[in-house]
Order: sequence, then structure tokens, then C-alpha cells
Amino acid sequence: MSHYVTRLGRRFPAAPSAPARLRLSGSPRRPRRVAMLSVHTSPLHQPGTGDAGGMNVYIVELAKRLAEINIEVEIFTRATTAALPPAVELAPGVLVRHVDAGPYEGLAKEELPAQLCAFTHGVMLAWAGHRPGHYDLVHSHYWLSGHVGWLAAERWGAPLVHAMHTMAKVKNAALAEGDTPEPAARVIGETQIVRAADRLIANTSEEAGELVHHYDADPGKVAVVHPGVNLDRFRPADGRAAARHRLGLPQDALIPLFAGRIQPLKAPDILLRAVAVLLDERPELRRRMVVPVVGGPSGSGLAKPEGLQKLAARLGIADVVRFQPPVGQEQLADWFRAASVLVMPSYSESFGLVAIEAQAAGTPVLAAAVGGLPVAVRDGTTGFLVHGHEPALYARVLRDFADSPHLTDSMGAAAARHAQSFGWGTAASTTADVYTAAMHDHRRRVPSHHG
Repeated sequence: MSHYVTRLGRRFPAAPSAPARLRLSGSPRRPRRVAMLSVHTSPLHQPGTGDAGGMNVYIVELAKRLAEINIEVEIFTRATTAALPPAVELAPGVLVRHVDAGPYEGLAKEELPAQLCAFTHGVMLAWAGHRPGHYDLVHSHYWLSGHVGWLAAERWGAPLVHAMHTMAKVKNAALAEGDTPEPAARVIGETQIVRAADRLIANTSEEAGELVHHYDADPGKVAVVHPGVNLDRFRPADGRAAARHRLGLPQDALIPLFAGRIQPLKAPDILLRAVAVLLDERPELRRRMVVPVVGGPSGSGLAKPEGLQKLAARLGIADVVRFQPPVGQEQLADWFRAASVLVMPSYSESFGLVAIEAQAAGTPVLAAAVGGLPVAVRDGTTGFLVHGHEPALYARVLRDFADSPHLTDSMGAAAARHAQSFGWGTAASTTADVYTAAMHDHRRRVPSHHG
């Protein structure tokens, strides 16, 4: 897998090992224990519901793989019910700590900044029971966690590594119609975290460039680590026919699948509009078309939870669209295997983990050419990238899949091969290198940080 480092806004290929490691003298130590922060969404939550999505999968898989290479991980997240135990072992070497911060239920992500002081207090209470130096490093995910991480890292004398996952300035530059712009407070908060972090982890070289361009990040602090995919779970397995049989889907159907959170940013409406365009042109396809939408309302989509069903009815395609609630990872893998093509018309994606998961399961992807999707999908080989969000452009590609069913199998085979380079083991190893470099630089700056 190729990685890139960004210098002065330009991208340069780097060796697979983290470039920072090559500059270190002696034998710098890896962290023994990392405090990982995920304020607004728990790694225990079902992806596809509420604010749970690719970031949840990322944190769970990364933490497990880090533990496998002897880096213990404690994940701090906000408690969302009173019944939750203070700590849950997610896997050997991975502990999830539930922090009381604000009311358990009914808080939207946008209301969480007011609870960050309470959350930080909870993190400090957990730390107070340990000896100094208990956590070697803080790794925060998303800007809300970044603010807690900033304070915790300062208090503990530990380095801070931060992953944005999404950025307000990037999202606001590509807003979907009807979506709400990210507030100025988030932009300011992200700018502060970029300045405070010892290292910033970007999913792609494009995201690294955006950090430098939009937030004036120091290029030397930005490291590119591609997210991974669980290749044991997401694999072609026993094939498309068997998956369709298990899910009760017709064997000869054209099945363009949407899987993810239902909100304007993810643009599931573009898929429905494209299907309507295609069926207007080719009404005979209606009898062999099924369009599954697997996921639940999220973010600004919660304002109109039935909006997509109503759109399907207005477009006259309610008979071919099948709405499915979010499913567990094993069943999600079956939906990927059963599909003719996964459709991701998103307005913004920092990486697009779902695209890699579908390809690992042997299914091609039709995606918008935004964010990390051009890295995740090889245009013309493992799927197709569309510039823009014009439904007719997506309909044209769906027509190709309808007319040439072999495309699904040939591109799907290439997709499965492509996904093999995105294992979580590689992501964890590269992340550990970033941690090591952050610790080395931090110790050099603050030699007596543990007193």
C-alpha cells in the first residue's frame, strides 16, 4: 500500500514504513497504553444508527489490532444509558470506559460541546486512580474528542495524536441541498486542535492536503494512514447466489445497494432519483430490479425520518425500493455480496470505509469522486467514479450493469483483490509508527514530562 507525506502543500510518496520512523535516532519506544477518546459515539453502538458509522468501525478495528501488537487501548466514550457498566472489555487489551456527561438520552451531537467539561472531568477521575504515566499517549477521534484530548494530554504530559474523520470547512464547501452548515464554533475548535496536536492522522493524501490548506497544519505533523477492512468478515465467501438466497432476493435481479446513515450528506436520494431516470428510459427493468436501502436516519436526516420513503413514492419507484434497518457486520457483508453494485453518491467522505468493505466482499462500487473515494475505488477497474451528483450520470452507469451483468462479477473480482491491500493489520502497524514518532518528538521537547 502506498503512503504519502505532505510537504509545503505538495505530496510525495513515502516508504510503507511511517516516514517519521526513518528520522528517529536510537530505538524509540512504542506506547504501552493509549487513551483513545470517542466522545459522541460509542464503539459498542450499531453502525448505521444515529451518529454511529464508519468511525465506530474504525475505532473498534484499530483498537483490536493495536492490542494484538501489545499496545493496550482504553476507549473513553459518553454513557448513553444509566444501565451501562463503568467499563466493558471489548477484546483482550481493549477496554471501553463509559463517562457520565450530561443527560443519558436525547442529546444531539450538536449539543455535546456543552458537556465537554463534564466529560473531561470523568476522564480525569478515571486517570486519578493510576500512577503518573499510566497513559503514554492520547489518540482522539473527531473534533469533540480532540478538545478533551488536548486538555488530557496537557495534564498528563503525554503526546496528542488526533484524527479528524471529517472537517467542517470541507463539509461546508460541499453541502447537500437542505443540509445544515457546520457552525463556526466547530471551525474554531478544529483549528485549535490542529495547532495543539503532536501528530494528525489523515485517511488519504488528499485529506492531508486539506488539513494543510484549510487549517494551516504543519505538514511535518501530518501522517497518512489508510483505514483498513476486516478481511475475515468482508470476503466473497460462498458467492452472490447464496447471499441472495439467504436474503430472499431474486437471483436475476439488478440490485444497486445503498448502505449507510440516511442523511443528506450521504445522498441516498441521488440513487433513488437515478433509479427513477433509468426506469423511465427502460420500464422493462422494473420486473427485475430491487433497490435495498440499509441504514437509519442520522444527523440532519433525523428532521425528516420518512423523507426517503416519501421520495420513493413521489418518484413512483416505491415498489422496487426495499428499506432495511441497520444490520450487524455479518449480515451487512451478506448485503454487499448480494448486490450488483454498491452506490455511494456522497457529497463528502473522508475515506468511505463502506466502499472498501463492499469491494472486499466482491462487489464493485459506483461512487461520487469526492474525498477519499478515489483512493478507495479504482475507477474503471473496481467500480466507477462519477463527478457531480446528477442522477442521470448514475443512471447511465446502472444501465451498464443492467445490460452487462458480467460487469458485476469481473469488476467484483478485481475489487476483492484491490481490497486485500487494506487490512487493519497494516493500518495498526502504521498507526503505531505514528505514535512512536509523536512520543519521540514530545520527549525531546519536554524531557521531564512525567516528572
